[in-house]
Amino acid sequence: MQIWTGLGNPGPKYALHRHNVGFMAVDVIAETYGFGPVQKKFSGWVQEGRIGHEKILLLKPATFMNESGRAVGEALRFYKLQPDALTVFHDELDLAPFKVKVRRGGGLAGHNGLRSINQHLGPDFRRVRIGIGHPGSKERVHGHVLGNYAKSEIDQLAAMLGGIAAEAEWLANGDDPRFMSELALRM
Repeated sequence: MQIWTGLGNPGPKYALHRHNVGFMAVDVIAETYGFGPVQKKFSGWVQEGRIGHEKILLLKPATFMNESGRAVGEALRFYKLQPDALTVFHDELDLAPFKVKVRRGGGLAGHNGLRSINQHLGPDFRRVRIGIGHPGSKERVHGHVLGNYAKSEIDQLAAMLGGIAAEAEWLANGDDPRFMSELALRM
């Protein structure tokens, strides 16, 4: 079993924020693969399903970004899983908009959701870094991250999220390079 967590903030006012692109990714994956109904569990919302031969639990923490590790830690402890069974989908300032990279471990790049997970579990989990681009100056980061995607970006956003879902079987099988190369062909 694997746990795939999308990071974001709960509530409709945050739904289209760039910071919520992790939530968006797991929602599209759930829809694409016909995951079961949403249930409230582990201080968040979960859906269970299969991608290929792998059982996946999708988790969206309801704890707000800064406490994401609490919900993720609850789920991993319940299923007696190690951090290497975890994949976290999150926004990444240091990647161009709509670019996607996967890596295990690494720095936190000032991301409070990753920091919280790292504090609860350590750094040895897989990250699907979804580029939102940097606004150019440090003073504009907060507004950029917590701002909605522009209407002109919605088609690209939908294409990227659809590509992530379409190629998710590579992630489920642990073939991160193939996932990235197949996704790049779609973009």
